[in-house]
Amino acid sequence: MKNVWIFTGVNGRFPSAVFYSFDDAKKWIFDNKLSGMLTEYPVGISVYEWAINNGNFKIKSKRDESPEFIQKFSSAGQNHFHFERGACE
Repeated sequence: MKNVWIFTGVNGRFPSAVFYSFDDAKKWIFDNKLSGMLTEYPVGISVYEWAINNGNFKIKSKRDESPEFIQKFSSAGQNHFHFERGACE
């Protein structure tokens, strides 16, 4: 499965960068002394479906299958790294 790395800055409403390589993303964050989160996302599948397929999430109720739930879904099972002023915490 292909993946990308998405950076969202502190207090950012939307991502500010997408990278194919973790190392490229980390260098960009370091060079610009940025704070925020770098998260790995699967390509071609939603995080919701990915989490179910990987056993990171189990549907427990009808609410868990609602559009409102799915459109806001995120998973702690995704690889993610916190950065503070360019340094990985």
